[in-house]
Amino acid sequence: MTSPRTPTVAEELRGAGLRVTAARAALLETVRDGDHLDVEAIASGVRERVGHISVQAVYEALNALTAAGLVRRIEPAGSPARFEGRVGDNHHHVVCRSCGVVADVDCAVGEAPCLTAAQSHGFSIDEAEVIYWGLCPDCSTARSS
Repeated sequence: MTSPRTPTVAEELRGAGLRVTAARAALLETVRDGDHLDVEAIASGVRERVGHISVQAVYEALNALTAAGLVRRIEPAGSPARFEGRVGDNHHHVVCRSCGVVADVDCAVGEAPCLTAAQSHGFSIDEAEVIYWGLCPDCSTARSS
């Protein structure tokens, strides 16, 4: 028995109804290889892969990939938007108040929306987005010394 083949980036883009371009493929790979990257870091990673790309083109591609569900955008208060390739599992994030590093936190219950709102106001809730705030280990150590 053979294991299922992982689709290529081009196949994923086509499957999401997006035109396959070198920039979009490089952008998706950069986001997936990174760790909650901001737009500038993504643009730099794409440039390393394919050469010049404008920041505006990066924003446009990120919007398309986010709308297609291939990339997730998070917006911690007080910091620029970050992007990640971990999608579809309704996980949460922890953000360091000092250095801004972001890490994934799995859902407490394990399935979306993984939290129950005290009042739904008639909404059919399918996702919960939680950001935990604190100090990362490096900043905690620096502060205590």
